[in-house]
Amino acid sequence: MTADIEATLARHIVRRAAVVGPLLVGGAWVLRGSDGAVAAAIGVAVVVGNFLLSGIALSMAARISLTLYHAAALVGFLLRLVLITVVMLGVARLFDIDRVAFGVAVIVSYLVLLTLEAAAVARGRERELEWTS
Repeated sequence: MTADIEATLARHIVRRAAVVGPLLVGGAWVLRGSDGAVAAAIGVAVVVGNFLLSGIALSMAARISLTLYHAAALVGFLLRLVLITVVMLGVARLFDIDRVAFGVAVIVSYLVLLTLEAAAVARGRERELEWTS
């Protein structure tokens, strides 16, 4: 039995976040101080959670039907963007955090992690994925 490709991709992104996250947090600390570093760490955690949720939802949908998979990919993407926005607004409203560092960390970590994973898959570096070997 092969592992779910979507969940595997999400795990790869989490692994990459272990490198990208501290770099973003360190950069936020240098530029914005300790409050910026905390906010950036929360931002990276929000993005990692979003990618994990995506992997789980797509893997579950793929086991049921191709139509549900397509619906989960399209609607799920939009819902996860809304969820990120709601979480960001909620965190910013409930806690006194550096909103600039938080927002920049979310955007940068999302784009960097997605780009790194796409580049690794395109180059065939992810050997355990069935369709890249």
